Amino acid sequence: MEQMIQIRCKNNKKTKNIRIGSTLSEVYDEFGLEMDYGPVSAKVNNRVEGMHYRVYNSKDVEFLSLKCTSGWRAYVRSLFFVLCKAVHDLYPDGKVYIDIPVSNGYYCDLNIGRYITYDDVDRLRARMQEIIDMALPIHRHESTTEEAIEIFRKLGSESKVKLLESTGSLYTTYYEIDGYHDNYYGTVLTNTAYLHLFGLEKYFDGLLLRIPSMDDPSKLGEFLKQDKLFEIFKEHHHWQQILGLRTIGDLNEAADKGMATQLITLSEALQEKKIVNIAEDIADRRGVKMVLIAGPSSSGKTTTCKRLSIQLLANGLHPVPISLDDYFVDRELTPKDESGEYDFEHLHALNLDLLNEQMNALFRGEEVELPKYNFQAGRSERSGRRLRLEGNEVLVVEGIHALNPELTSKIPDPLIYRVYASALTTILLDSHNYIPTTDNRLLRRIIRDYKYRGVSALETIRRWPSVRAGENKWIFPYQENADAMFNTAMLFELAVLKTQAEPLLELVPENADEYSEAYRLLKFLRYIRPIPNRQVPSTSLLREFLGGSSFKY
Repeated sequence: MEQMIQIRCKNNKKTKNIRIGSTLSEVYDEFGLEMDYGPVSAKVNNRVEGMHYRVYNSKDVEFLSLKCTSGWRAYVRSLFFVLCKAVHDLYPDGKVYIDIPVSNGYYCDLNIGRYITYDDVDRLRARMQEIIDMALPIHRHESTTEEAIEIFRKLGSESKVKLLESTGSLYTTYYEIDGYHDNYYGTVLTNTAYLHLFGLEKYFDGLLLRIPSMDDPSKLGEFLKQDKLFEIFKEHHHWQQILGLRTIGDLNEAADKGMATQLITLSEALQEKKIVNIAEDIADRRGVKMVLIAGPSSSGKTTTCKRLSIQLLANGLHPVPISLDDYFVDRELTPKDESGEYDFEHLHALNLDLLNEQMNALFRGEEVELPKYNFQAGRSERSGRRLRLEGNEVLVVEGIHALNPELTSKIPDPLIYRVYASALTTILLDSHNYIPTTDNRLLRRIIRDYKYRGVSALETIRRWPSVRAGENKWIFPYQENADAMFNTAMLFELAVLKTQAEPLLELVPENADEYSEAYRLLKFLRYIRPIPNRQVPSTSLLREFLGGSSFKY
């Protein structure tokens, strides 16, 4: 008699007895579910697993589609896998780096010993489609780490070898498509046939792998022209060459060799040099009277503002800080969101007419009284702070709407210099596994929220989708308006954030929905060697989140 286990399905709130050892794909069929664009993975006791996963004990299961973040990631990883196999099939000695999230896709750096042509892209696209049309199973294997290392060494995947050698794990999971092996640090699909849509185009000197929109998986994400964002990533690749780091395996090796202090010192110097260059550019534009700084949550805007102000002083300009928070409209005039709640992130939560009127008056040499917003009363009040700009003074304004042209629609453009700051992670786990830039910022925010606001990691993770939705609406569409982009992420920082983030993530209970995200972050952090935060200087931008900064916030 077959042994049975009990599975509770969150999708339809039903419980069934299922044969022990069944795969999640078989469990899905047993429940008779129908899911658009799914299932691509599932939460098993709030841990995301692939549909290959076998259940041997009673579990709670929630099947996920392409329209949720975890499912979408599984689809994207599987596309990476098919691209890498296509490169291996057509260019056996070629190497591909899944590199930069840009233009609603991923830039892939392809090295085949010569420049990439449009014919190369056409051949790769056709081969990817062949692999998909052949409906090849994607097999999941588990072996000793030594065996996995030998497989990837034979494939010439040195970045994977270096990472696996530095983990200290006894066993490793990897995947196979028709004899080609790769490993991905997250779930993948069970068959290539489930990849219903992709795009592949020539992009600068490499490839752009385009992926379906999470909102509407029947369509590719809209192509966005993001040349400035791409260039800031490429600038950091130059920094990687200077530091000799491109992957976490490289970082772990440097930490093991006692090079952490040297790495931190050089990284900080390169970042300061970039701030110096931005300040010099502002000073060279003689007519600039207003510097606007924008960026998403936990991008380090505040420290960027303070460090830039110091460099402006060094260039003979006197920075005068202005807070956009003081330009909020009275509470009852604040726009409301779809649920009827006040939307304080809305552009029109600010008194744009007053802001533009006062700024233009200052630029004409007039004196104004700046407003002061009383957040408890929810109204704008007189501050008593009067301001008149002197000849060498320049306003420095930080806020999420700073790059939105409507914010300063009545101010002459030559008077304004716009800076976009964000933590654009450029280090890879290995050549085929990128680290999402949002993960970098989320880890920063988890640490800062706990340290300065008494907010748990669970609560920060819970609020994160709402934060991201606001960024997608009010920040990211305007980032290409910047005169300068500043990447606040540093190649060593994940090794420092790890030491403070892990204890907070481990406190998220398994029965919370947020546990799956905490578990995912912990899983990838375990690949990184820690670097003590005492080695980070007090002027570092990271101190905004870690504490111990020489700046006052």
